[in-house]
Amino acid sequence: MRLLFRFVVVPLLVFWLVRNVLRSIFGGMSSQVAAKPARPAPTVSPGGELKKDPVCGTYVSADTSVTKLIDGRTVYFCSSACRDKYRAAS
Repeated sequence: MRLLFRFVVVPLLVFWLVRNVLRSIFGGMSSQVAAKPARPAPTVSPGGELKKDPVCGTYVSADTSVTKLIDGRTVYFCSSACRDKYRAAS
């Protein structure tokens, strides 16, 4: 029983203590150094319609996609970069 306590329990307690001290020191610094503002997720209605991006083939929500009106029809893109590629190729 003494050996179990000496070689298992004590090292686990020391490891846990050191880990928590290091987390408190370095965990506080990381939040101060690289604090990025959180970007809210786009709101998409459940069961929304998906459209295929003609440039990269990604399916995007019709509600949140980047759109362009071309020859009277709406074309849906996943990003402004894909829209610009499509515009350059046209």
